[in-house]
Amino acid sequence: MDYSVLEKSSLFSKVPAAELREILEGTPHYIQCYEKDETIFRLMEPALRIGIILEGRVEAHKFFLDGSQVNVSTRIPGETIGSAAVFSKNRKYPCDLVALEPVTVMMFRREDLLGLLQKNVQILENFTTEIGTATYMLQQRMELLSYNGIAKKAAFWLLMQVKESGKDKVCIPGSVSKWAMLMNVSRTSLHRELKRLEEAGILSYAPPMISILDMGALEELFS
Repeated sequence: MDYSVLEKSSLFSKVPAAELREILEGTPHYIQCYEKDETIFRLMEPALRIGIILEGRVEAHKFFLDGSQVNVSTRIPGETIGSAAVFSKNRKYPCDLVALEPVTVMMFRREDLLGLLQKNVQILENFTTEIGTATYMLQQRMELLSYNGIAKKAAFWLLMQVKESGKDKVCIPGSVSKWAMLMNVSRTSLHRELKRLEEAGILSYAPPMISILDMGALEELFS
């Protein structure tokens, strides 16, 4: 087992490799592999498992009755999946979780992870921080979707990324199509709006990077 990914994961951060190895040897778990486009968790399926991604990327998305789809989040190696659902009141997965590419996941049952959290204070602190961060990000996502107009949605998202990183260069999440899905707008409309903002001198777009040229003008769009 390569513990390098686990050591850098949000759940096991600051836990020495030797101690982590001992903890995992005493905690029931298993390794599960998934092919590209395979569903890992299904919407409203009983939430019994929590995973840590070892390889590959997964995407949580939700379909609506009108056929539209919203990309809720994308998870990468080291990140946890299913934790909020497993410890929620109704214990159901709130959306489909699909492998974007071949994925390897370390899986825990709810009761086994709960026992692990009771063994190590650092892991317990990491877990509560992760749950709190996920809640915060969900609130940001709800605010993003509440704005009317692509310019406002794009401005809000870009300003949040700038605030988080402290840099005026932002990397879009995967592709324009995925970014558009994240904001629940069409790819064509988003591309057109980016061109308009570029022509106005507010930003420079060279995929996958966006450079903010006029922060004040971008803030005015948002406000």
